[in-house]
Amino acid sequence: CVPIIGTACNFDPPDTKATRKACALQEEPGAVEENGHTAKRFKPDHEEQNKKTPKRKVVLLMAYSGKGYHGMQRNVGSSQFKTIEDELVQALVGAGCIPENHAEEMKKMSFQRCARTDKGVSAAGQVVSLKIWLIDNVVEKINEHLPSHIRILGLKRVTGRFNSKNSCDARTYSYTLPTFAFLLKDHETQEESFRLSQETLGRVNELLALYKGTHNFHNFTSQKGPWDPSAKRYIMEMHCEPPFQQGGLELAVIKVKGQSFMMHQIRKMIGLVIAVVKGYAPMSVIERSWGEEKVDIPKAPGLGLVLERVHFEKYNRRFGNDGLHESLDWAEEESKIESFKKEHIYPTIIQTEIQEKSMSTWLTT
Repeated sequence: CVPIIGTACNFDPPDTKATRKACALQEEPGAVEENGHTAKRFKPDHEEQNKKTPKRKVVLLMAYSGKGYHGMQRNVGSSQFKTIEDELVQALVGAGCIPENHAEEMKKMSFQRCARTDKGVSAAGQVVSLKIWLIDNVVEKINEHLPSHIRILGLKRVTGRFNSKNSCDARTYSYTLPTFAFLLKDHETQEESFRLSQETLGRVNELLALYKGTHNFHNFTSQKGPWDPSAKRYIMEMHCEPPFQQGGLELAVIKVKGQSFMMHQIRKMIGLVIAVVKGYAPMSVIERSWGEEKVDIPKAPGLGLVLERVHFEKYNRRFGNDGLHESLDWAEEESKIESFKKEHIYPTIIQTEIQEKSMSTWLTT
């Protein structure tokens, strides 16, 4: 058998080790010809060429609009719910960064994400770690295979044992919401004409500051009891920024930085503050929610939630200045991050709120 690129061996070669190896290098079973006969499929040229090059551990800085996706994490074998990682893996294969079989078994490329964002949640600074072939113009080639609302904004080499989830010290999220969410429950003002006063903004920040420190957040997620040690979480900072107007709506952005967060935790933290400011619950309910008692906490809509950035302070102190590795601070990519938010994240949040009225609907249910 003389293997020829683009054709399959159509007769039995002499059964020698050399010929078996030669055919195996070029063939990949599983293709079906139009007449129904099984044919042999050939691996892409770039996959054969890259076999000779060792993969390198890198991190990718990602930004994406989560609307229309069932979260970040991929569910291999399930095509019912599309995720951000589905798009990323397809792009990595298409660009020639990983072999096709790594797409089905992501552990083969040591894949890990910093944060597992939920359905509809966007990110401006998600970071994933994985092993890839470092092809020329790698970031540009990956982006060629991604939709415009998902971008790779940066790439850096990291240590061989780096794990983006375990090496992450903290995560910062933002939550953009219309300020009428803080309108008193018996107030008659139209939602669109409501403007947040300095007094109310101060009240909001007073309540948000209560979350700072280590607390038992078992009431802010599902399937965790008050004695589960994993329900204790450390919040470093939480505040609401001054409001701004866009698209006829007044909006505000809440920022929260914490060591790690559980599912729905941030949305419930904000939902409870809204309930207190509007007058549906007393201020004391916040501290009561950290006790053993079961407290029913409202969950704010997911639309405005964005993973802003992830922090690697310990890694940067240990490896960032060793002369061999780069610091994971992404200062040079800051302008790209801001541009992506202005083009893809903020417009989606604002337009969806105006059209679908998710906050308005939630407040009336």
